[in-house]
Amino acid sequence: MALLGRLQGGAARHGEVLGARPCVPPGLRVYAIGDIHGRLDLLEALHDSIRADAEAHASERRELVYLGDYVDRGSASKQVIDTLIEQPLDGFEAVHLMGNHEFFLHRFLDDPEIGDVWLMNGGETTLQSYGIEPWDDPPHGRERLDWLSERFNEVLPESHRRFLDDLRLSYELGDYLFVHAGVRPGVPLDQQDPDDLIWIREPFLRSEGGFGKLVVHGHTPDVNPVQRSNRICVDTGACYGGRLTALVLQADGRDFLQA
Repeated sequence: MALLGRLQGGAARHGEVLGARPCVPPGLRVYAIGDIHGRLDLLEALHDSIRADAEAHASERRELVYLGDYVDRGSASKQVIDTLIEQPLDGFEAVHLMGNHEFFLHRFLDDPEIGDVWLMNGGETTLQSYGIEPWDDPPHGRERLDWLSERFNEVLPESHRRFLDDLRLSYELGDYLFVHAGVRPGVPLDQQDPDDLIWIREPFLRSEGGFGKLVVHGHTPDVNPVQRSNRICVDTGACYGGRLTALVLQADGRDFLQA
């Protein structure tokens, strides 16, 4: 585990970056967790760090914001969702956002045709975590995808289906907007395309203007958290041998926790 240094930066507003410090509501301590991708080991370790950090910092309320991509690539996608549903941190409220990988998983349940793309992007390990071996003598081609989708629908717990159905696309809190991937520059926040919220990279990543809120996101991994005046990225490549990161917000201050 590691604690990265405090950062206090500029707030953002549509088309303009401001110098004032963005804030969350008084009395609230927020932990925004980046892309997990089936790394249950890192999630459990980060939860331990968050629990210890919360005990060391007085706050009236504590909130967890999970930024999406809970599944695929890592070996324990089912177990990660089990953990998120159980909400193992007592006294915390939790918000779960949709990532593009949850979009793939959810759509595959009803549309087997996207299975080839999903399997190439980590879906194989997710199916394995549910006890399905994609290459154990199923049929081939579209028939194989139909078979896998049918098997997945059979074994997927109803609680997991409800969890996927209830995922949010965005979450606003104080001067912050939490999304999985980002937002499209020049488009008001209340008019954003849902596809952009879970998929966008450019032109969002290179934009230097404000978005109306300081955007906290994952989706685009880097070795360390990326801190800009208009956005903060906390995807630090957990599934690629990197760390799992949480952005910590209270009043106008920011810290990072990592596992």
